[in-house]
Amino acid sequence: MEEKVLEVRDLNVWYRPSGVLRRKHTVQVLHDVSFDLYRGEILGLVGESGSGKSTLAKTLLGMVSDYTGSYTHYTKRPQMVFQDHGSSLNPGRTVGWILEEPLRIYGKYDREERVRRVREIIARVGLPEECYDLYPRQLSGGQRQRVSIGVALIQRPGLIIADEAVSALDVTIQAQILQLISDLRKELGISYLFISHDLNVVYQLCDRALVMKDGRIVEQGRVEELYDHPKEAYTRALLEAAR
Repeated sequence: MEEKVLEVRDLNVWYRPSGVLRRKHTVQVLHDVSFDLYRGEILGLVGESGSGKSTLAKTLLGMVSDYTGSYTHYTKRPQMVFQDHGSSLNPGRTVGWILEEPLRIYGKYDREERVRRVREIIARVGLPEECYDLYPRQLSGGQRQRVSIGVALIQRPGLIIADEAVSALDVTIQAQILQLISDLRKELGISYLFISHDLNVVYQLCDRALVMKDGRIVEQGRVEELYDHPKEAYTRALLEAAR
């Protein structure tokens, strides 16, 4: 039997518009979302902007409190890779400092061990050694995204949530980052929830996919099946947009 790393059941999420205090004025964003994610799997979550994908990611990271239903992690607390690597990396700190910071907060490792692990991660995500002393502004977009992946990896998570992690990159760099994500899955057994608006990217990378529309999962299955035999008109429209 496949080992679950995440179980989501009947998840409903609300948000309160700015300036509104009473619950009756909240807006429901997610509706009865249920799915499982298994060890070593890359599960795609695809849908248009505003469909609820990022809200789901934030909820699974414990950043949303107004919800019903449940989500259960069977691994270490997941880590996040954001779309905007520019704003997620401290511009006033070096790559070495940025990667070491989660280990300092964790407080388990001495300085020597932290530096060793940082240099190990720099190599694992395909960055040159000299990046240790560089600032984010001195790196290319693809290199900054590799640093972001390194920040997620440094605590050795079992699950990484990647929210539009390649959409801001050009096609060549995008392919390199997708290959890195795939390689890390094979090497480390990491599971991913890979969020994207592009079914072509999901098809290249993922094992299964969830299609989200208006906060609901409207279709799910193996990526080959969704791509070749979509059942929902919305899925067919996403495919047309990607072609």
